[in-house]
Amino acid sequence: MKMRTALLGAVAFAGFGTAALAERGADGHVNVLYWQAPSILNPYLSSGTKDVETASLVLEGLAGFNEKGEVIPRLVVDIPTVENGGLTEDLMQITWKLKPGLLWSDGTPVTSADAKFTYEYCTHPEGGCAQAARYEGIAAIETPDAETIVIKYTAPKPNPYTAFVGATSPLLQAAQFANCLGAAASTCTDQNFMPIGTGPFIVKDFKVNDTVELEANPNYRDPAKPAFATMTVKGGGDAQAAARAVLETGEFDYAWNTQINPEMQTQMAAGGKGVLLNGFGTLVERIEMNMTDPSPSLAEGERSTTKHPHPVLSDIRVRKALSMAIDRQALVDIGYGQAGRATCNLVPAPEMFASDNTECIAQDMEGAKALLEEAGWTDSNGDGIRDKDGVKLALLYQTSTNPVRQDFQAVIKSWWNELGVEVELKNVDSSVFFGGDAGSPDTFQKFYADVEMYANNFDGTDPEPYLAQYLCDKIPGPENQWQGENINRFCDPAYDAMVEELSKTADMAKRSEIAKKLNEMLTKDSYVVVPLVDRGRLSAASNTLGGVILNTWDTELWNASDWFRIK
Repeated sequence: MKMRTALLGAVAFAGFGTAALAERGADGHVNVLYWQAPSILNPYLSSGTKDVETASLVLEGLAGFNEKGEVIPRLVVDIPTVENGGLTEDLMQITWKLKPGLLWSDGTPVTSADAKFTYEYCTHPEGGCAQAARYEGIAAIETPDAETIVIKYTAPKPNPYTAFVGATSPLLQAAQFANCLGAAASTCTDQNFMPIGTGPFIVKDFKVNDTVELEANPNYRDPAKPAFATMTVKGGGDAQAAARAVLETGEFDYAWNTQINPEMQTQMAAGGKGVLLNGFGTLVERIEMNMTDPSPSLAEGERSTTKHPHPVLSDIRVRKALSMAIDRQALVDIGYGQAGRATCNLVPAPEMFASDNTECIAQDMEGAKALLEEAGWTDSNGDGIRDKDGVKLALLYQTSTNPVRQDFQAVIKSWWNELGVEVELKNVDSSVFFGGDAGSPDTFQKFYADVEMYANNFDGTDPEPYLAQYLCDKIPGPENQWQGENINRFCDPAYDAMVEELSKTADMAKRSEIAKKLNEMLTKDSYVVVPLVDRGRLSAASNTLGGVILNTWDTELWNASDWFRIK
């Protein structure tokens, strides 16, 4: 059996010159703005993009993905395949070979033991790991010598580039995190805020939800990189201010996620100090329906847990009606223009994995009303709000603080009001919402609301680990410190069985078929996930920043080691 890898998808990229780097640190300082401020630098304890991407400057996987979606080596000699002998013919085992002489930033050797420890850290039965789906299907990890990592699977693994590949699955230094296993993981503040890594930079100072100060890693494997001696990653503000700071005032060299409307894009680009970068990948703005009861009347530790099904949204007719009332193309026009596309899919790309389902695109308000009537929700007292058995149809709708998201909230609320639904809006500072703090009531993992809206995407071009996030055992809860990727608490044994089938299927046509079905089980068949907009990545780069290549398949900082100052 030959390994077949699908590495598809059109990617827009912008490159700003090339230069031979004379020496590490020669280009001084670079300022980066992540207006959703990082709150932790350990991606295993947060699935927030702003945390994962900032951490990627320090922590790396064995491999990553380039701007074409191709798997590329980082800490290893090459990418294992059947052809080069690194992947067995039966797809039951993959062998990674570390580059000789690799050092952690503290000067100690990187060894295969660090990889085995990282696996044990994320899969510890007493802990919670935000990226556990990356390690599905592993039977054992063996380390026959210091440079060899052998991963054995419980069944053939057609997509073996999950564990230790990409920014969501980096290596942790075993020596630094040795006392952070299981329930102790979240208590290791020094380790989680200032990890020792192999990336181009090291953390010098971290002010939570504010600023990360970094400097060039003196032990980085390429002695000529990075070109910048120091970097500041600044958090706070909003997308509009972030775009302005690059395009108009020139205060920053790079601004991530400049989520601004089309009119502002045109206006700010005229500032002349930088350019907007845009590329479509797998980033989908969506609404998640809470399948559990978030009521504050429940005891802490029981809210938004499977002990209590949602009293309203457990009925698929209600979920479907809420979806039918939304005009997705109007949302695109309001918020994104050419940088957005209306979608019904959680997995919009690559093309071979994208369902042709388009039935949600056209708004159907009358159909939605009829569906609620069928479900028994009527306006019994004429106050404009539907009720049933003495309970009003009322929802708390939360998202992060962002001008476009608040615009979306307002217009979706108006459609749901027209449907006869009472809607309370809540927005939470993005650093808190995506922060993963188990003690906060306002994280998107805790989901103390009825519906919530956000966007995320997956590493690489194969959606298997992304779809595996909705397995029953990936539900966040108090028993795993609220670390889990199954945000809406969806649980279907048939879905779990199909994910397992996908993990064993090598034929690409069959993988495509299964992935599309899984996507539709979450969206078209159950409406637990309500996709809204297939979002292009939109960020801003200064005209004086070279080497920038927008990558929609990895982090936007994926090649920060190659950035330089255009003089």
